[in-house]
Amino acid sequence: MTLPAPPRNTAAPLYGWLTDRLAVYLDREPESIDPTVPLAVYGMDSVCALSLCGDVEDEFGIPVDPSMAWDHSTVAALARHLASRGVRVPAGGTRP
Repeated sequence: MTLPAPPRNTAAPLYGWLTDRLAVYLDREPESIDPTVPLAVYGMDSVCALSLCGDVEDEFGIPVDPSMAWDHSTVAALARHLASRGVRVPAGGTRP
């Protein structure tokens, strides 16, 4: 199965970051997470959602509402939401 490529915009670098984090929490290979499929389909639960929110706060220094992962329920939607809040993944990966 070939997954859709992320768009070439400011949200694109966030796809990889989000997918890598979610793959750990969902016990899946990052390549198996389709950015357009609701994360609940993959088994995301409240623990995963809260952990992801904590990672975003720690990594990017912005407060996020614990409902973020439910309100923006796909990798694509999460990436767009975070990009709209000014989150950017530096060229070398994550923050030092």
